[in-house]
Amino acid sequence: MRVAIAGAGAVGRSIAGELLENGHEILLIDKAPTAISVERVPQAEWLLADACEITSLDEAALQRCNVVIAATGDDKVNLVVSLLAKTEYGVPRVVARVNNPKNEWLFNESWGVDVAVSTPRLMSALVEEAVSVGDLVRLLRFSHGDANLVELTLPPESAIAGTQVGDVAWPQDTSLVTIIRGSRVLTPSPEETLEAGDELLFVAAQAREEQLEDLLSVRRAEGSSAS
Repeated sequence: MRVAIAGAGAVGRSIAGELLENGHEILLIDKAPTAISVERVPQAEWLLADACEITSLDEAALQRCNVVIAATGDDKVNLVVSLLAKTEYGVPRVVARVNNPKNEWLFNESWGVDVAVSTPRLMSALVEEAVSVGDLVRLLRFSHGDANLVELTLPPESAIAGTQVGDVAWPQDTSLVTIIRGSRVLTPSPEETLEAGDELLFVAAQAREEQLEDLLSVRRAEGSSAS
C-alpha cells in the first residue's frame, strides 16, 4: 500500500516508521528544509514541497496513493491537504490530524476527511478509559456515517456479564469489533461469553451511544430497561 504523509515532524516520522515496519510504501512531504531528515527514516521517499500546492501533489503522484495522512501541526494545512487529496486525486482514504479540538467539527467528509484523529481528545479519552469502568469512552470519530470508535469496560454488576455475544440484543447501528481480555485480543464470535472486566470496542452511530451505555453499564443491572 502506498501512503503519503504530509508533515515530516515527529508525528509524521513516527507514523512513517510504523507503516514501513508493516511493509507499506511511504512518501513524506514537507515544505521546511529543516524537516527533511532522510537519515531518520531512510526507507521512506522524501519530497521537499508544499503539500497545499497542486504542482507539489502532482510531483508526489498522489493519484497513486491508497492513503493520504495529513499530519502537520497546522489544522488549516491538514484540511487543505485532505480536500485536495480527495477531490483532485480521488485518494480512497484520507486521515487527518486535528491539533485544536475546537476545529474538530470541520474535519468531516465535506473537507475530504474519512478519519479525524484528535490527539488531545484521544489522550483525554485514554485517561478516562484508564480510570472508568462502566462508562462509555469515545476514542475516535469516523466522518462517514457519523460513527465513532467507542470503548467500555464491562463492570461486574452488568446484567450481560456471563452472556454470550450472540444472545445480546445490541442496539441498531452498533457493531462489536473486538474484545480485549487481559493480554488477549478476541474476535467476538456469537458463542463468546462476555466477562466482567472485558474491554469492549464498538463502532457505533453517535445517536446509539447512550443506548449502548445503558445496555452495558451498571445502570441496566439497577433496573434500566433495554431498548
